[in-house]
Amino acid sequence: MTKTLSNTKNLQILYEDNHIIAINKRCGDIVQGDKTGDKSLSEIVKSHLKEKYNKPGNVFLGVVHRIDRPTSGVVMFAKTSKSLSRLNNMFKNGKIEKYYLAIIKNTPKKNEDTLIHWLLKNPKTNKSTHFKSEKNNSKKAILHYKLLKKLDRYNLIKIKLETGRHHQIRCQLHAIDCPIRGDLKYGYDRSNVDGGIDLHAKTIIFEHPVTKNIIKINAPVKKNKIWSATQ
Repeated sequence: MTKTLSNTKNLQILYEDNHIIAINKRCGDIVQGDKTGDKSLSEIVKSHLKEKYNKPGNVFLGVVHRIDRPTSGVVMFAKTSKSLSRLNNMFKNGKIEKYYLAIIKNTPKKNEDTLIHWLLKNPKTNKSTHFKSEKNNSKKAILHYKLLKKLDRYNLIKIKLETGRHHQIRCQLHAIDCPIRGDLKYGYDRSNVDGGIDLHAKTIIFEHPVTKNIIKINAPVKKNKIWSATQ
């Protein structure tokens, strides 16, 4: 597993203003603290803000959304309670566009498609199961994908999320027999060297909660042989 971030030194800031800060999360880093007790990205960002602005007291930082620990890419935080409330509503109401890149095994049957499943989360295994029709307590999941490039052994696809369910992309790609490279939990046959999976939150587009300007934030992909081949 990639060594998790422990200080602000390697923090990659993609965007920052008085209301928002966006970070390019590395695979292995956790967005918000959990039972592992590992230092979270939100704690690191708080430390960064405290140091940068020489703040004597507690620093406000709101977690707007999360991406899975083994994934990489753009994660946005709110620096004020007003922006947190507005961004939360925007995410809830589908007002924020989210695009991912994934390196997958096998070639999808269609170069472009919309996937619709009903996902059921199992808290004990921290895994979601897909169904073709609605089941008790399941949640509808919708995504759109497009095949961008065929590699020697893999394929690169772009994904637009319409809903934000637990492990949605990972589970839905597994449903069409196109597991993400390195994702043992959802059907890939071996892990990546860094312990992550090749799913990257590439782009977020939204209307700024205060200025109302359209903001587009892009996160560079990892620098390794596989991702370099996709460029």
